[in-house]
Amino acid sequence: MASPDPSDRSQGGIAFAKLMAAIEAGDYQPGDRLREVEVADRLSLSRTPVREALRRLEAENIIEHRPRLGAVIRKLGQTELVELYEMRLVLERTAAEMAAKHAAEAEIDEMARLNEEIAGALTAPPRAAAINQQFHRAIYLAARNRFLLEAARAMNNALLLLGPTTLADADRVNTVVRQHRQIIDAIGAGDIDGAGAAAEAHLQTSLRYRLGVMRG
Repeated sequence: MASPDPSDRSQGGIAFAKLMAAIEAGDYQPGDRLREVEVADRLSLSRTPVREALRRLEAENIIEHRPRLGAVIRKLGQTELVELYEMRLVLERTAAEMAAKHAAEAEIDEMARLNEEIAGALTAPPRAAAINQQFHRAIYLAARNRFLLEAARAMNNALLLLGPTTLADADRVNTVVRQHRQIIDAIGAGDIDGAGAAAEAHLQTSLRYRLGVMRG
């Protein structure tokens, strides 16, 4: 799976990028139908590029076609959710460990700044979720490994299928911010094992919360 290519300025590429942005923003959720006419009107595009974008989304396993419903954004089952978090754990533990080796002081300061912004977004879950993505990307960038960064980008589409952000709950936000601080502190101290362990603990907590939400 691949993120939108910013160099693809064809009408189909523009439609794909806009649809991906709408899904990421939560305008479309897992389980929602994507009606060609409605999407075209919403994105101010003609139906042909939207049709092309929908085919691309299907090829990248973001949507599926169901009888009598048409295109529907996929929902992850419990097995897929656990598998996704297993991969996230491997990648993010590695990223934190490598960031502890390579991160510049300015990058660590940026992580701390982003984390404080998350703490200040208690009443704005979509904003908190967007900043949270920036925070994790900052760790990947500080790892200084282009192949690791590419692996993370390849996982982005699957993350879109997680559904609504879990950062709508104040206790959850406080937990995330506290665990982020532990990661930042370890990276800042150059503690490779500590950074990896803190990242793993953070992902394990996130998985438990997601499974709890799934069980209702």
